[in-house]
Amino acid sequence: MFSYFTIKDANEILPVVIKKFKNILNMKNEVFKIQSEMENNPKYMSSFQDYVIKKQELNSALSNFYKSIEDLEKMGVMIKSVDEGLLDFPSQRFEEEVWLCWKEGETEIKFWHGKDEGFMGRKPLSVSDESLV
Repeated sequence: MFSYFTIKDANEILPVVIKKFKNILNMKNEVFKIQSEMENNPKYMSSFQDYVIKKQELNSALSNFYKSIEDLEKMGVMIKSVDEGLLDFPSQRFEEEVWLCWKEGETEIKFWHGKDEGFMGRKPLSVSDESLV
């Protein structure tokens, strides 16, 4: 189900969103760790058994990574960049669709940008910005 976020709604669920995003980062790091082991340990090049077992571990880690992304985005939050820690919440401002945006490290939603603007187009929310849904 789709819905727009108000500033209040987005900030209320932000602690859960942050926790889920941290889980995504942990899953991503796990995938890279396993890939690195496969590429740098000669054991995985010399034994089919070791390779197949490690490859299955990688497949599970990748599945868990994508499942964690799906879990967060089911909340209606869109991941714009895992690497840069950018998430957007769909909203409306004066009946125009906009994004409320959050960057990793921020403790609340303080910015928004237009639908066709990215992070560089971020504008601060007004304290009394009642124009957002």
